[in-house]
Amino acid sequence: MMKNTLVDLFESSVSRYPNNTFLLEKTGKEFQPTTYSQVKEMVYRLGAGLQSLGVNKGDNMALLSEGRNMWVIGELAMFYAGAVNVPLSIKLEESNDLLFRLRHGDVKFVMVSGTQLKKIRAIKDQLSDVKQIIVFDPQERYEDKEIAIADVFALGEQFLAEHTMEEFLAVANGIQNDDYATITYTSGTTADPKGVVLTHRNYTANVAQALTLVNIDETWRTLIILPLDHCFAHVVGFYLMMAKGATAATVQVGRTSMETLKNIPSNIREVKPHFILSVPSLAKTFKKNVEQGIRAKGKNTLRLFNWGMRVRQIYYGDSNLDPKGLRALLAPIVSLFDKVIFEKVRANFGGELRFFIGGGALLDKDLQKFYVGIGIPMYQGYGLSEATPVISSNGPDLYRFGSSGKLVKPIELKICDSDGKELPVGELGEIVVKGENVMAGYWKNPESTAETVRDGYLYTGDLGYMNHEGLLYVKGRFKSLLISSDGEKYSPEGIEEALVEHSPYIDQIMLYNNQSPYTIALIVPNKEQLTRKVKQQGLSLETEEGKLAALKKLESEVGKFKKGGVFEGRFPERWLPSAIAVLPEPFTEQNQMINSTMKMVRGKIEKAYQHRIDALYTAEGKKLLTQENLSALG
Repeated sequence: MMKNTLVDLFESSVSRYPNNTFLLEKTGKEFQPTTYSQVKEMVYRLGAGLQSLGVNKGDNMALLSEGRNMWVIGELAMFYAGAVNVPLSIKLEESNDLLFRLRHGDVKFVMVSGTQLKKIRAIKDQLSDVKQIIVFDPQERYEDKEIAIADVFALGEQFLAEHTMEEFLAVANGIQNDDYATITYTSGTTADPKGVVLTHRNYTANVAQALTLVNIDETWRTLIILPLDHCFAHVVGFYLMMAKGATAATVQVGRTSMETLKNIPSNIREVKPHFILSVPSLAKTFKKNVEQGIRAKGKNTLRLFNWGMRVRQIYYGDSNLDPKGLRALLAPIVSLFDKVIFEKVRANFGGELRFFIGGGALLDKDLQKFYVGIGIPMYQGYGLSEATPVISSNGPDLYRFGSSGKLVKPIELKICDSDGKELPVGELGEIVVKGENVMAGYWKNPESTAETVRDGYLYTGDLGYMNHEGLLYVKGRFKSLLISSDGEKYSPEGIEEALVEHSPYIDQIMLYNNQSPYTIALIVPNKEQLTRKVKQQGLSLETEEGKLAALKKLESEVGKFKKGGVFEGRFPERWLPSAIAVLPEPFTEQNQMINSTMKMVRGKIEKAYQHRIDALYTAEGKKLLTQENLSALG
């Protein structure tokens, strides 16, 4: 088979698009462009500097930094020294989390930004294998083993002056398709995180596969708002853009992560991206900001916005696969609303944004309808790190809300039951895929590898089905099922997302049923909204009476989906919670109840609240008015 590594992909793009802007970064007043040939020149110098430092083929290096030019240049330079990147999330606060990855990943060299350096310094004495720490930003003083990136560039210049280009490139040109490119640690929804080993060919194959779903060219720009260690951002954010000679911008880094988040809206207006990768939590934040902006303009604007939104949603429908029929008559009204209101809304997103693509957790259908309403559709995609990650997606050419879209090409997908037997179209089971994007395995974990990859097939652990239109529907985790006492199974994700989406009083919710007579819910309430609600009734959340009113409100929110409720029939009654426990604190990454892709770590939540779960299956604990529920609100 032809050699096609990430080095080959980069070299090919530089030769085809030397003067195109590859990277956009803002450190001062405005975004500064760096062309493909300028990136190559920096990558060569840094790659040579790494060779000079003693980085050898097959060495593992870690990269801990906010999204910026040096992240991309740093990773590419590693490949020119023959190294493997272990990208680390800047959200890893706990020294034991970082420590585990650096030690388990056999990391010998670390690239780190100035703001993240303190985390490495705190555990440096426990990292005996680490030979050198390369710091992206100038420091007042450098500790033992630390070196400024400027010095590594200088070493590279010296190395290139003393060696021929052939000698320098021998390492990069010697990399083969099956050589490891990265080891990405999954966020671990159960035990220790696992290191997903992805080869150079995994990446180049998935880039080619993803391009069968989205048609971009060299004029396109994206602003990467997801962390660059995120597999989705990695492949679609910059390698896919690279393959087409397009431009990737990163969010302006603030002094704190909060400040960086606050830079996103203004950066979107400055970069004017054509598409943005998103996750549900960011999609909800954008939606909230749009709605607040409209409300601030007064009742008439709000009325106009809601009316226009409804018309657009009817006109576009849930899919572009369905004939428009009578809806086509709405076209002139749609364009009128566009001129009057929605063009102004879209200007807040730079004015050129054609769509969002959402990965990670499932996007609520109502959320997708909202974005179609404002004229920037949000398409659901599906993938996982073990598949490098893209498996399927909706897109401008074909979408149906509620689905995860068409499969990339080429890929083989089957739906299997719990015995691994293939199921027919339309039946629900585990999603199993085979293709060149399937990982090489888990780093130093042959047991998990053997369990997950069998005969070249990746058993995703996700639940779904294919429909007759060739669209994939993902229905949650294969293993996070609610299992009733009679052995019937149901996936909880859809119910959980609908409850959060339709209730301002519920921030987070986890349903639980492990072969029990009924389903229960652990609820993280939105205390701010509940305070406002009980205040309207002349009560306060400080008093028992106010707390009781708040508990009844939460119960009635769940009741909306039951018989007689406004959303009756959306889900089978038996899977809706019959008892609720209100929790005193949210699920966060800090308490390890949420992983870095914002998914609940069910095992950890169950373990932490086992006593509350057990109590909900007793006659006394099933009551709404319990001491635990009252004190959780206080």
